[in-house]
Amino acid sequence: MRFYIGVTDNNWYNFLSKTTPDDINFWQPGGNSNFKILSPGAPFLFKLKKPLNAIGGLGFFSSQTFLPLSVAWDIFAERNGCENLSGFKKLILSHRKDKQEINPTIGCIVLTNPIFFDQEDWIETPPNWAKSIVQGKSYSTGEPIGGNIWRRIELLLSKYLNQNVNPGLKSQLILEETDYPSAYGKSILAKVRLGQSAFRVLVTDAYERRCAITGEKTLPVLEAAHIKQYSESGPHFISNGILLRSDVHKLFDIGYLTITNDLKVEVSKRIKEEFENGREYYQYHGKNLNVLPNKDNNRPNSLYIDWHNSNIFKG
Repeated sequence: MRFYIGVTDNNWYNFLSKTTPDDINFWQPGGNSNFKILSPGAPFLFKLKKPLNAIGGLGFFSSQTFLPLSVAWDIFAERNGCENLSGFKKLILSHRKDKQEINPTIGCIVLTNPIFFDQEDWIETPPNWAKSIVQGKSYSTGEPIGGNIWRRIELLLSKYLNQNVNPGLKSQLILEETDYPSAYGKSILAKVRLGQSAFRVLVTDAYERRCAITGEKTLPVLEAAHIKQYSESGPHFISNGILLRSDVHKLFDIGYLTITNDLKVEVSKRIKEEFENGREYYQYHGKNLNVLPNKDNNRPNSLYIDWHNSNIFKG
């Protein structure tokens, strides 16, 4: 199994270690570097800078994307490692050449289930760690150094995951169990979960940043909707998500609009009956979804569609 040790801003670590977030943004200020080292679910370890100079925790890789700073704040807020938007913008611009950018695009490595170790559990930096490493380094558990680090991490995971698991979120696994690297073991599989923000990023990118119904591309107004509502144990799976413009999302959630198993739009006649309007929405009635995820298993699942039509839609 391959994992990554990322060089971590100490202030970012200290801020987040005082909270208990479901997911976090390990941001990259440049906004032009793709992170393709890890598979979804793989561990991303936090290597603290001097004078701390130790591995102080980890998260589990969900995805990597690029977002305008304002959208990254809208999605993650304080889970960017700052207490407010102005402080976040100031921090990002301090790492960029153009200090006057209004809304720069940044890289976002989305990590779920972050764990911050107590200081007595910190692990020393690997012996082959070069001073020239600026961003991080990947390791394999099949190699001596990587295997030694991972054995120590495994011992800590059994302790910290048992502390952090929320028994009310049993359906919110980060991936289907068969998608995990076998090295994790079932005890870890049962506790690693996907957070709301990670779900939003995955759905946004799966739908190519376009509303599935209207085709709208204006990113700040696009929202990841659960087909089977999260409050009703709807899982954070892409197949239980659909990207919608904010007004369409609202209508979807309260039952004035739905999708069918053949992936067509259905608009309730009650919009016109109750509000004497709805022309904007009736134009989509009976039409195919405007955009769908490329992977078949990420497309809306009929089980969740049936639930929405039976429990939410006002036919």
